[in-house]
Amino acid sequence: MSITITPMTTEADMLGKAYVHWKSWQETYTGLIDQNYLDNVMTLAKCESIARRYPQNLWVAKDGERVVGFVGCGADREGGDNGEIYSIYVLREYQGQGVGRALMETALAQLRDCRHIILWVLRGNERAICFYERAGFALDGEEKQVVIGTPNVELRMSKFAE
Repeated sequence: MSITITPMTTEADMLGKAYVHWKSWQETYTGLIDQNYLDNVMTLAKCESIARRYPQNLWVAKDGERVVGFVGCGADREGGDNGEIYSIYVLREYQGQGVGRALMETALAQLRDCRHIILWVLRGNERAICFYERAGFALDGEEKQVVIGTPNVELRMSKFAE
């Protein structure tokens, strides 16, 4: 396996990113969020639309030409001068092989001028929380209610520049 990380630029990248987005939600959030939302709202077509609408600040991980993960990052969506990792997803079959770590390193390099970096994680997503902790993030006590079919809670994790 030879993984490369590149900016998302081509139609094939967008379609691959969309598939990873959709498939990762199916693999990760079953049992954590409303199943009706997973089945009927978070469709592959919706993920394709998202990929086309928001192509900036995205990097894809490829095994050959196959997109197997992606990360999005940039300025904190809530304002201020923090950086934020908006999303990071890796197909289950590629987890535990360094793909997520490579994507995280890419995001942190892009945000290197930010003193403080945040991300949000769904309560109950323990695997992701452990991954973020290994990358130096810690739960900081901030929470927000989000509706993903039904009400859910996202937890904020933070990391200060080294």
